[in-house]
Amino acid sequence: MTKIIEKPWGSEEIIEINEIYMFKKLLMKKGHRCSLQYHEHKKETIYVLSGELRILYGEDRDNLESKIYMKGESITIEPMMVHRMEAVSDSEYFEASTPEIDDVIRLSDDYERSK
Repeated sequence: MTKIIEKPWGSEEIIEINEIYMFKKLLMKKGHRCSLQYHEHKKETIYVLSGELRILYGEDRDNLESKIYMKGESITIEPMMVHRMEAVSDSEYFEASTPEIDDVIRLSDDYERSK
């Protein structure tokens, strides 16, 4: 059974979570972005299904690369890599990751969330 979680930037649908992996489908609305964040343990792969998704990533918040990902493109984000997704247009994407669902360290957030 899936679980849909509404977010200020769109929604995420948890398709599977177990002790080995987590698999989610996310919808991010145009003009919105998630937190600038990193994970201490979680490793994740983002695969774009539709739209244009800008992903910023790098070793720290002051040295970020930016690339727009299109349908069929993907990126793997290693633990400790600072990153953020921004929707250039309404975007849907899969996230496959290790199962640490609460491993989020927010560096900044447009919606003033601390965790």
